[in-house]
Amino acid sequence: MYKKLFIPGPTHVRDEILQAMASPMISHRGEEFATLQAEVISKLKKVLYFEGFILLSTSSSIGLMEGAIRNCSRKRVLNTICGAFSKRWHEITLANGKEADTLEVEWGKAITPEMIDERLKTGQYDALTLVHNETSTGVTNPLYDIAEVMKNYPGICFLVDAVSSMAGIKIEVDELGIDVCLAGVQKCFALPPGLAVASVSQKAMDCSAEVKDKGYYFDFHVFLKYHERGQTPTTPAISQIMALNRQLDDILAEGLENRFQRHAAMAKFVQDWVRKYFALYSDERYLSNTVTNIKNTRGISVAGLNEELGKRGAMISNGYGPLKEHCFRIGHMGDLTLDDLQWLTDQIEDVLGL
Repeated sequence: MYKKLFIPGPTHVRDEILQAMASPMISHRGEEFATLQAEVISKLKKVLYFEGFILLSTSSSIGLMEGAIRNCSRKRVLNTICGAFSKRWHEITLANGKEADTLEVEWGKAITPEMIDERLKTGQYDALTLVHNETSTGVTNPLYDIAEVMKNYPGICFLVDAVSSMAGIKIEVDELGIDVCLAGVQKCFALPPGLAVASVSQKAMDCSAEVKDKGYYFDFHVFLKYHERGQTPTTPAISQIMALNRQLDDILAEGLENRFQRHAAMAKFVQDWVRKYFALYSDERYLSNTVTNIKNTRGISVAGLNEELGKRGAMISNGYGPLKEHCFRIGHMGDLTLDDLQWLTDQIEDVLGL
């Protein structure tokens, strides 16, 4: 049975986007693709409030996280950890043979500017990683406040995972001074998975030029060389890029501020519902506009609830890792609407007899 996805990703994909993926195939070394890529990048620059180099990677977001680490550190990385996916930054850093330390807080808490400032004062680091929106906990780290601190450290590359926030929460990359801002298209962009995008600053490119042994697939300068020809270094996910081009038209037609406000309104609706029937897991000061993590205060079977919702055409997400059955998560991002969330919560109330 078809299920509408209310999980943190992949998200619900509209029929129009699926149809765009069924467009006839083109050569990735021809003029048609060069035109397509140029259109997509021009539109992504608007979404990211960014004027520099944007790359399209046929990979998951994790691939570009690895690319950011490979290209943007010659000395030592400070990885900020507030959940499972921010921990992934550290795992990637060590797996690539880079020196690294962690700045870690309890799950459900946020990374604050003061914490970062205290660690960067030591002068040990040339890169800092941050997850903007931690999908495992439902916390949005205070990106704008952290960016103000980062401006005091111009020699440090600022690497941001915006996987579950890009195109759902406003991120003004140029104003914030982010050196690599990356995401996959399967969350707030509401496309099928398989394509990742990133903005790359000139500082990141300069750093990359001095780093040795970066590999090939995620070398920023290899991407740039082919970008200047209107191509990608390796065979791209052409159908995904076609769908992204169509979706970006719809995003811009909706209006970026309208889109961000819609995500905020959906988040408020879900959070208010949770306060009525359950409890919020995350620090109230840093609640996400794209995913809500809910304490299972009623001791329900989350797996059982999801099974019943599946019969009605919906799917939510269990708690992540150690939070399984102790929490559950509702994703409210991409092309979902308030009406969709109202329908979902009505179904949960009916299943649980609330």
